[in-house]
Amino acid sequence: MDIKVFEGKDEKEILANVYAELNCTEDDILYNVTKEKTGLLKKEVVKVNVITLNAVVEFLKNYLKFLTKDMGLEVSFESKIRARQITIKMYSDNNSILIGKNGQTLQALTMIVKQVIYNQIHQYPYILLDVENYKEKQEKYLERLAKNVAREVAQTKVEVALENMNSYERRIIHNYLSENKKVYTISEGEEPHRHVIIKPKEE
Repeated sequence: MDIKVFEGKDEKEILANVYAELNCTEDDILYNVTKEKTGLLKKEVVKVNVITLNAVVEFLKNYLKFLTKDMGLEVSFESKIRARQITIKMYSDNNSILIGKNGQTLQALTMIVKQVIYNQIHQYPYILLDVENYKEKQEKYLERLAKNVAREVAQTKVEVALENMNSYERRIIHNYLSENKKVYTISEGEEPHRHVIIKPKEE
């Protein structure tokens, strides 16, 4: 992975040099800062390890190609970066294997690549892996579910607990109903049995 190391005495000054040298802003990079004392006088040296999000994307595509090849799949990739979110869309000759039951394989691949990046730079990037339009279809399904259950809860005044969901799925439900005037949402339970409860608001 193309990690660049910058050294100096002051973190802000180093970062200013990073932005100038790499022609980037804070939104374009991941970095972590370490401090150590060196030499006979034990002077403190600040080290900033930096990788651009573009370099992360290239690394991830190569790493995912390696993982999916071991799964017996031929995969091509589309990628984009927006508001610090890395989205990588995968196209394979067997999407059902790549997605897995209820998206479990796709979720596992996401967890693996996030951990690989963290091990290198000690920062978790926001990564969204998708297989063709699976995530988009899943999001629309969850929004329809939230809408229908919220309507029921508003009418009956009885809370409803949804099935267990991962953090990505729960976030979709929470966000979709965040401005609803008749219901609100909470998450309960421990992973992997954590779920959303849709509750009626008091009049």
